[in-house]
Amino acid sequence: MSDPDADSLDPEESVREAVERSRSGAPAVGSVVRDRFSSDEIFQRITAAADEEITSGSRELFFSALAAGFAITITFMLYVSLTASTGGDPVLSALLYPLGFIYIIIGGYQLYTENTLPPVALTLERLASIPALLRNWTVVLAGNFTGGALGAAALAFGGVISPEAATVAADLGQKGVATAWWSLFSKAAFAGLIVAGVVWVEYAARDTISRLVVVYIAFLSIPLGGLYHSVVSFTEMVYLVLHGDLAIAVGLVEFVLPVLLGNTLGGVVLVTVVNYFQTTEHRLESARFEGANRQLSVREWLFGGLAGRSYVPLIDTAEGHASEGDDDYRIVVPISNPRTETALVDLACALASQKSDASVHVVHIVQTPDRTPRGYSVDQRGRIVAESNELMADIRSIAEDYDIDYETSTVVSHRSFEEIFDIAERKHADLVVMGWGDDRLWSAGRAERALGELTSTLPADFLVFKDRGLDASRILLPVVDNAHADLNAEVARALRTTAGSDIALLRVVNDSDEREAGEQFLADWAADHDLAEATFVVDDSGDVESAIATRAADHSLVLVGATEQGLLSRLVTDSLHFDIVNETDSSMVLAERATDRSIRQRLLGRR
Repeated sequence: MSDPDADSLDPEESVREAVERSRSGAPAVGSVVRDRFSSDEIFQRITAAADEEITSGSRELFFSALAAGFAITITFMLYVSLTASTGGDPVLSALLYPLGFIYIIIGGYQLYTENTLPPVALTLERLASIPALLRNWTVVLAGNFTGGALGAAALAFGGVISPEAATVAADLGQKGVATAWWSLFSKAAFAGLIVAGVVWVEYAARDTISRLVVVYIAFLSIPLGGLYHSVVSFTEMVYLVLHGDLAIAVGLVEFVLPVLLGNTLGGVVLVTVVNYFQTTEHRLESARFEGANRQLSVREWLFGGLAGRSYVPLIDTAEGHASEGDDDYRIVVPISNPRTETALVDLACALASQKSDASVHVVHIVQTPDRTPRGYSVDQRGRIVAESNELMADIRSIAEDYDIDYETSTVVSHRSFEEIFDIAERKHADLVVMGWGDDRLWSAGRAERALGELTSTLPADFLVFKDRGLDASRILLPVVDNAHADLNAEVARALRTTAGSDIALLRVVNDSDEREAGEQFLADWAADHDLAEATFVVDDSGDVESAIATRAADHSLVLVGATEQGLLSRLVTDSLHFDIVNETDSSMVLAERATDRSIRQRLLGRR
């Protein structure tokens, strides 16, 4: 007699049920605890690595690539030495060929052929622009070639290899130059496929031993298959040039160029045709990247920063209700601790409430210890984001009390200070309101790019809040005739409306003969900035810092503008002339307005 319940099952479900169970009743392999990553998870790990690489500074990328170029020299040296000592045996001579590549991949150095996969994956998702990809490739390739050239020079003139090995090294270069252009290209394309495949499988591996085995076997196939790797070929070419047997232009065009193009095409094709399109539409789901609205526009994707943005962060969660108009006034508030920086958010919301169509975007920047692309953990970052969302509840309630458009998000990054500038550019901020103090991540000023490069052209106006409690009842505003004081005037007017502040304007002159001129300046300036009801104070000591310090004791909040040398760079390098920033008990707001600088002004530090 048949089982009626069994008869009612769909045939496909019956088959699936049979497959899912063994005779003991245990689920099939991988049904509960999978022993390998899915293609989507591998893609997530790769894009997480690319997320770190694409945002790294040129200096970091270059020197990492330089180390990789040196490591390639080890591969070249061992290959020619074993070839000479084994009589040219094709298998024995190649046994140590992968050693340099093992150093590079296990050590996390930047190699151009390995670099084709992660940044391309990010670019295909329209999270990184094509110019950002090309910049990454250019810097890495320059570092690889520089390291390879220095290594070739050491081998050519340092007496490192035997005369027999030197002869083999010269023969390898000659053989490459003598090979037909199309044959070089084809062989290099297969090598590119192998290297990109190594990267994919490496991120699928769960332990170092597995990675080691994959890297060794894969790179052993390059010399055994008679294939060509661009950095190794460049090292061979430079060695031949240093021996005077080859013109560098001939070597680059007839040997290195076809190998470089072949490696690039082979690696990119593997990404686009095989690995990328085998993943699903949910490949970035656990990386907290949601929706096409977070991707670069087509113009941004093609032209990068010239058309808006060059990069969209992989982890950037947004909650709240912010308006979408392009003409909105946008205030970005980077915070490192949602529990202790509520006053900073309060200040930003007060400013936004006095402007029509203004919105506040509070970004919690969670800094990871360092660049750890191989150790990326979706679960770990998921927990970080979940905890951040809970902590941001108080922040959201502050914004709701002001009845303004607001948004909160979390960004997980190995950077801190530089991340502020990238966020301001991505959000098209008009104003950045940030805190400063020993408990802020960016107080250490860690940046992947040079500080001068970051601060020479600001993406928005900046207000830096030294928080000793937001008490805006008595405001002191030192006045000079520049754009930074104009920005502070906006702050004073907003706080006057929201907190009923009493405002005192301070003008410092050189001596008593200039007192009358100082009073007239204050009257005119106040009238121009809608602060005519403020108290006017003229100090004739000529000492700006001392004058501010003396009167700051009677005020709860001091608004100070940047000097000619700028504000942010001096805060980071601890070279700000105003010791009162740290010595007074009053809260302080330091303002720096975004102004365009000429090349001369950037070099000389003048506005």
